[in-house]
Amino acid sequence: MKFPGRRRHKHYFPVEAKDPLTNQLNSTERLQRSYITGIDQIVVDIEAKVDQAFLDEFQLRRGMSQVIDNDITNALYDRLKLNNMVDYEFAGGTIGNTMHNYSTLADDRSVLLGVMSENIKIGSYAYRFLCNTSSRVDLNYLQPVDGPIGRCFTLIDETGERTFAISAGLMNHLRPESIDKELIENSSALVISAYLMRTQGDETMTDATMQAVKYANDAGVPVVLTLGTKFLIEQDPTWWAEFVKEHVDILAMNEEEGLAITGFEDPLLAADKALDWTDLVICTAGEKGLFMAGYVDDSFKRETEYPLLPGAIADFNRYEFSRAMRKDDCQNPIRAYSHTAPFMGGPDSIKNTNGAGDCALAAVLHDLSANVYHKLNVANSAKHQQPAMTYSSLAQISKYANRASYEVLVQHSPRLSRGLPEREDCLEQVYWEQ
Repeated sequence: MKFPGRRRHKHYFPVEAKDPLTNQLNSTERLQRSYITGIDQIVVDIEAKVDQAFLDEFQLRRGMSQVIDNDITNALYDRLKLNNMVDYEFAGGTIGNTMHNYSTLADDRSVLLGVMSENIKIGSYAYRFLCNTSSRVDLNYLQPVDGPIGRCFTLIDETGERTFAISAGLMNHLRPESIDKELIENSSALVISAYLMRTQGDETMTDATMQAVKYANDAGVPVVLTLGTKFLIEQDPTWWAEFVKEHVDILAMNEEEGLAITGFEDPLLAADKALDWTDLVICTAGEKGLFMAGYVDDSFKRETEYPLLPGAIADFNRYEFSRAMRKDDCQNPIRAYSHTAPFMGGPDSIKNTNGAGDCALAAVLHDLSANVYHKLNVANSAKHQQPAMTYSSLAQISKYANRASYEVLVQHSPRLSRGLPEREDCLEQVYWEQ
C-alpha cells in the first residue's frame, strides 16, 4: 500500500520499516492486505468530437446518458469511422475507471466484478478493455458471457459538454450467484454506481448489485455510491434518497446530480442535505472545486488552521481537520465540511472531463483503504483510538482528490497511466504540509 498524499508525522508508513528488533520477532508474519471491490457495466469508451446536428441526427439528448439499440450503435460507429471523427477508444465504465485509478494511486489490489466476453479476439472491445486496465485490478472474478461487452460513446460538442450513448451488449447480465460473499465481506469498501439500477427485461445486473449491497450492509462494509448522471436521478429523486438512506455510507456526486437528488443548487447545501441520509459526501463542482461533508464525534473534532470560509453555512470549514466517522459511531455527532479550490487554479487547457470525478473518488477510496490497512497491521496505534472511516482529515483528502482529478483533466484518457509524482516541480511544498 502506497499511502495517500505526502506526509511527515508519527503515523507514516510503510509498516515494514519498523524497529529492527521488532522485525526479528515478527519475521514470520506477513502484512495483511486491504482491497476494495467494485461492480460495473464493463464497457469500452469511444470518444469523438461532434456538433448539435450530429446529436439531432441520432436523436441523442445533449448532456445526457442514453441507452441505444444495436442498429443505432452500428450506424453511429460507422458514421464516426467513415468521417474519421473517433479521437480515442479506451477501457471505460464509471467503476472500472475508479478501480483502475485506485490501483494506480495506491499501487495495490482492487477487484472488479462484472461480465467479460468468454471468447476474446485480438483487437476486439473486450481485448482493448483488458489491455487498458491496470494489472493491479483483479479481474479473476469477472463472469464469462457468450457475447459482447458494452460500448459507451462519449460525444463532446464545441462547448465541452459530454453526451453519452450506451450500447449495452451483455454488460447487464451479471448474475447474483456470481457475487462472492466472502470477497465482499472482507473488502474495505464496495463501490457501485446508479447506472447499475438501470436494467430491463431479462437483465440481472440490478439483482446482482443488490445481492452485493446486502452482503456489504450485513458485514458492516462501507457501500460507496456514485450517482453518475443527473438524468437518471431526476426520474425518481425520492427513490434514490431512500436507497441512499437505507444502503449507502459514502455518496459521490457532482453539483448537477446533487441538485437532482437534494433540490439544492449550492453544492455545500446539497452535501449538507445528503448527510441526512449517509455518513460521508463528496461533491465535485467544476471550477468551484470540491466539497466534502461528514460526521465527527465532538470529542474528536479538530479545528482548522486555515481561514474560516463564508458560504451558505457560515464558517463551514471550522472542523475540516477532523477525520470522518460513521454517524452511528459518534456519541455526540457534529457535521464537518471542507472545500478545496481546483489544483493550481485548474489546468490552462482541459483536454477531457470524462473520468475526473471518478479519479477524485479513487483518491478518497485510497485514503479509506489506507486506514483499514493501517488498522489491520498496527491495531494498537494511537491513530485508531478514534473509530474513523478515513486515514486523513477531510481537508487533506479533498486536496488529494483535487490533485488526482487534475491529472485526468490534462490528458485524454479517463484512466491514469501513472501515480502522482513524488515531487511537485510546479507546486510549493506547503500545499501538502499545511
